[in-house]
Amino acid sequence: MESLYAITTGVLSACGLYLMLRGRTFPVVVGLTLLSYAVNLFLFSMGGLTTHGAAIIDGDRYYADPLPQALVLTAIVIGFAMTAFAVILAMRARGDMGNDHVDGRTREEREEGRR
Repeated sequence: MESLYAITTGVLSACGLYLMLRGRTFPVVVGLTLLSYAVNLFLFSMGGLTTHGAAIIDGDRYYADPLPQALVLTAIVIGFAMTAFAVILAMRARGDMGNDHVDGRTREEREEGRR
C-alpha cells in the first residue's frame, strides 16, 4: 500500500513538473494543480497510513494523527485559491497580449529573436 501511495505521489509530481515547464498557460495551470495534489498526498502520508485507526483518540492505541489531516485541509483551500488566481492571471495575460504563451511572445517573435 505504501509503495503504491509513493508511486502515485511521484507520478503526480513528475507530471505536474513536466506540465509546468510547458510554453502555454493552460498546461502550466494544470501542472500547478497536479503538483498541489501531489503535495497534499505527501502531507497526508506524513501522518502514517493507518487503515483501522480511529479519527479521535478514545482510549484506543491505534489512531489517525489529526495534524496532517488539518494541514491537508488547509493546503486544499490554499491550492484552490492559487489555481483560481493563476486562471484569472492567465485570462488577463491572454486578453492583454493576445496570445497564451508564457513569455508573451508569438512564434514569429521568438524566431526573429533567434536570428
